[in-house]
Amino acid sequence: MDQIKAPIGANKRKTIVGRGTGSKGRTAGRGHDGQNSRSGGGTRPGFEGGQMPLYRRIAHRGFSNYPFKKEYTVVNVSTLAEKFVAGEIVSEKTLREKGLLKGKNSLVKILGDGEIKIKLDIQVGKVTSGAKEKIEKAGGKVLDMIVDKEGSDV
Repeated sequence: MDQIKAPIGANKRKTIVGRGTGSKGRTAGRGHDGQNSRSGGGTRPGFEGGQMPLYRRIAHRGFSNYPFKKEYTVVNVSTLAEKFVAGEIVSEKTLREKGLLKGKNSLVKILGDGEIKIKLDIQVGKVTSGAKEKIEKAGGKVLDMIVDKEGSDV
């Protein structure tokens, strides 16, 4: 252990600027004349050299719905047919147990892509009308949810 050493140049002392010629020569590492060589020098954050700054170029009016956006995890009926056996209840809890849902606050939407031939009871947030048709045709039920008329619009 006592033979291990850091390579040359790995450990450098911090340069202390503005403390006279003894620290880093005459200019103390600040270069020669100019705004940044002086105490209190430099520009404010966001200054772009006189060009119209970004925060002034971008509009700040209006409303954005982004904070209220809801993102759904989509699950196709073909996936349900693969992961579940006949007679099971499909809920957020069972989807999480089967590894189809990740994260704490996932909203679920069942899409009608693929085929399903087993009877399942569905208890999730949203189901498309096509998925509901296929599930009921297979003998299952859709309970406590909103049916989307538009199809797979998430």
